[in-house]
Amino acid sequence: MGGDNGPAVMVKGAAMAMQSHPFLEPVLFGDENILMPLCKNHTGIKIIHAPSVIDPGEVPTMAVRRKKDSSIVMGLKFVKEGNAAGFVSAGSTGALLTGATIIIGRKPGVERPALGTMLPTKTGHLLLLDCGANMDCKPSYLAGFAALGAEYMQKCMKLKSPRVGLINVGAEDEKGNAAAKEAFQLLNAVQSAEYVFAGNIEGREILSGEIDVAVCDGFTGNILLKFAEGFAKTMMGMVKEELLATVISKIGAILAKGAFARLKTRFDYREVGGAPFLGLKQIVIKAHGSSDELAIKNAIRQCIEYNN
Repeated sequence: MGGDNGPAVMVKGAAMAMQSHPFLEPVLFGDENILMPLCKNHTGIKIIHAPSVIDPGEVPTMAVRRKKDSSIVMGLKFVKEGNAAGFVSAGSTGALLTGATIIIGRKPGVERPALGTMLPTKTGHLLLLDCGANMDCKPSYLAGFAALGAEYMQKCMKLKSPRVGLINVGAEDEKGNAAAKEAFQLLNAVQSAEYVFAGNIEGREILSGEIDVAVCDGFTGNILLKFAEGFAKTMMGMVKEELLATVISKIGAILAKGAFARLKTRFDYREVGGAPFLGLKQIVIKAHGSSDELAIKNAIRQCIEYNN
């Protein structure tokens, strides 16, 4: 029931996912009086009545405890009980993360789950984590995020040995604050068969394609993510403005239309789907609040790929 575009988007996204994955059996949690009319032309979608809605402005912990009949809480419990392979929500990020941690719980050995998101790079995609779940991180948390991110990239992006970079103010080993220096030592000491530690990486190199997983605390990651979204939107708008400025540039824009369309697709968050909440016992995907049906369809695809 959350998200900027309402439940109709969830219904359409689930229907699109069923077309791509015939074995899929979507279950929607929300007000059945609203959902049933939306689902009348889509066979195979199950509805479970969840009348309450957690608003973004509510205190997450209190909302999760008080609104046990909300779509987020009931959906997470449904997954915890083994009735579904994963959970997708475009609703309150705080409530989803709090609810997932309390209801589903962490995998054994995981100190802190992390919220990751895919960003386009020069050569493909990169997983940035944490991007908002843990504002303050111990060095051991960052080392744990590396393992979680590598596992996700192996399963969903089919990378055999992902390259992990620690976001820092410089590439040298001794750079950064105390937490970054200690995290570097922890990661550098790990001889993992699952991933390659590529060392520190500066902000300007994050999207170069040199690494597959970028690790940082949630405070830094959230700022990076929102800056990247804003920069991409602003840059595309400036390019469009300049291309329409003169007759000659308009002709150039027509000739380059295909290239710009492909570039736009690479920066389109809808093609990725959502941000996985890694380190939990089961799969939880946080879809962007402004997700449309394509984004929801791809968030469901993420669940399927990660589950496999």
